[in-house]
Amino acid sequence: MAEAVSTQPPIADTVPTERTHHGDTVIDPYEWLRDKDDPKVVAYLEAENAYTKERTDHLETLRGSIFNEIKARTKETDMTVPSRDGDWWYYTRMVEGSSYGVHCRCPVADPTDWNPPIVEPEVSIPGEQILLDANAEAAGHDFFTIGALSVSDDGNLLAFSTDVLGNERYTMRFVDLRTGERLSDELADIGSGATWASDNEHVFYSTVDDAWRPDSIWRHRLGTPREQDVLVHHEPDESYWTAVGSTRSREYLVIWVGSKITSEMLVLDSANPTGEFRTVLPRRHGVEYSVEHARFGDRSVFLVMHNDGPDAENFTLAQLPVDGSGELTTLIPPSPDIRLEDVDAFAGHAVLSYRREALPRISIAPITADGLGEFVEVASEGLTSTGLGANGEWDAPVLRFGTSGFVTPSRIYNLDLATGERRLLKEAEILGGYDAADYVESRDWATAPDGERIPLSIIARRDTPTDRPAPTFLYGYGSYEASMDPGFSVSRLSLLDRGVVFVIAHVRGGGEMGRRWYEQGKLLYKKNTFTDFVAAAQHLVDTGRATPDRLVASGGSAGGLLMGAVANLAPELFSGILADVPFVDPLTSILDPSLPLTVIEWDEWGNPLADPQVYAYMKSYSPYENVEAKRYPAILAITGINDTRVLYVEPAKWVARLRATIPDSADILLKTEMAAGHGGVSGRYDKWHEVAFEYAWVLDRLGSTERVDGASRAAGVQVPNRSADTRG
Repeated sequence: MAEAVSTQPPIADTVPTERTHHGDTVIDPYEWLRDKDDPKVVAYLEAENAYTKERTDHLETLRGSIFNEIKARTKETDMTVPSRDGDWWYYTRMVEGSSYGVHCRCPVADPTDWNPPIVEPEVSIPGEQILLDANAEAAGHDFFTIGALSVSDDGNLLAFSTDVLGNERYTMRFVDLRTGERLSDELADIGSGATWASDNEHVFYSTVDDAWRPDSIWRHRLGTPREQDVLVHHEPDESYWTAVGSTRSREYLVIWVGSKITSEMLVLDSANPTGEFRTVLPRRHGVEYSVEHARFGDRSVFLVMHNDGPDAENFTLAQLPVDGSGELTTLIPPSPDIRLEDVDAFAGHAVLSYRREALPRISIAPITADGLGEFVEVASEGLTSTGLGANGEWDAPVLRFGTSGFVTPSRIYNLDLATGERRLLKEAEILGGYDAADYVESRDWATAPDGERIPLSIIARRDTPTDRPAPTFLYGYGSYEASMDPGFSVSRLSLLDRGVVFVIAHVRGGGEMGRRWYEQGKLLYKKNTFTDFVAAAQHLVDTGRATPDRLVASGGSAGGLLMGAVANLAPELFSGILADVPFVDPLTSILDPSLPLTVIEWDEWGNPLADPQVYAYMKSYSPYENVEAKRYPAILAITGINDTRVLYVEPAKWVARLRATIPDSADILLKTEMAAGHGGVSGRYDKWHEVAFEYAWVLDRLGSTERVDGASRAAGVQVPNRSADTRG
């Protein structure tokens, strides 16, 4: 059991706020918590932090053990595999004791040698140049992250942007890499990206409106005041946002304009950056497409991936002359079993990224004067993700790609395009005697109430007993067509090595099983996401894998909405719920167009302002609106006060209502990071401490705080001799 505490849970004041829509009047007693400039709000958040600290102080030793395990398994001084671009190899170094990366490059010694210079990370490479030391930039800031890090085509200029608050508004600066001089140009309050024109003089960037929507694209000429920057595109429709980039050939600049269900691409010859962007295909409601530039001999075409057509929900690949003449010509027809996701065109080959059997894959086809040849899959085994790596050169004779699995650390390869030979460049080194053979991964299926089969990915130590239930951690997301793909996690080992089975429920609303999977978990089908997750938990119990008293659920952001919903639907199935930056007051947010990203979100959730059916449906599942006076599992909600995607007020209101409603709220905890945003704290050591905080709480709920025999020896770390703290 948790140690006794003297502090009573904070109780928020009630200040009735009335809201009326479609004849329905709601009195919200905690809306006053929205004003983070109000000292009373800050005092409440700090009181919750103090209460959470006292409730979790008994886990300090366990947190220290988990942090030390992560640290002991991580090669703290390390470097990425150099990637060639122009006359340089680019890479990032991590140095023991430093929280952030040092971004570097070194000159290409032999233009014909495509083997990257891979040395021991403690050794400098001849001619190494530091582009940006993020540790120096982060000095003096409680939060720090890099948005853009972009070098001009001639390799002489660096554009980089940083955010020191966590609110995703960046400041861009420039460095002359020939001299190391930092230029006087400075662009504040902008989006994260930066795209150079091929004249190496103009940079394109985005700005956001009051609702944090990237709505405008600008052109900046180095050496000129910002007042002279040119607005090249403004998107007035509040349901669309913008981004700017370039094709892989770097011949075209591309402005991407899109909503959740519609897109439009505008292009401009990169050699003529002061020209006018033109539309490739005009937007049509419900039609999504992307463009990539390719050369088929003397023909210059755009490869267009789109979903226009009655059978094209999983997308099809077509070609279109770059001058806009002619019609779209299909290259790859749509398939009900394969979700096409992206295409990248190089000088002599194209790479198709797609999803098959709930796993990401890539295939390669030669490009000839006649067009695309036959695509051949880059094969992967087991529950493995395969995707493109860093490929800066359009006409490189090799292709960089990577793989990662739940138990297999990430691997980076070069593929020789002429011979088909693969060369393993690097496998992530996991220290402490890690052996993938000590762990197992498998796929299982749960059955939803409507009969749909829900895939489950299951990861465990090989010696975890299977003849009886095990402590289980069940993770889910299920929104925006995002997929929870196989990937290695060092921190996850601290759960597995304590006998915990880690399960991912690939619920509807995600994209694992194609576009249909997404469509069945959004708008007026959103509840499928929640009932799928409950079905997954029930399946684990019914098959003897888990018991409710040792089952913890977890999800973040839109996955936090999932957590709040299942807490209301099936609290009896879980001993604990970990909700990171949870979207638990969705109706209030989606009803307010002035809030960040709200109008954009209407295509995902529906518009409750205009549609009474959507209003009633959202109200019926909103976690905040549906808290009931019944027993809930223990809940740990994590948020950041500068979050612009899911405002801190949502979990704050949720916790306040839980405290006032349920019979016993002692195990309801709220932790607010007072200098962070949606992504949480910054810096790798702070992130490890945050993971350790969350995982210690999870293990405490699971009653599984001790490492299993063998795991302690393998990790090479000392484990304190403590009895397990359980709460039943």
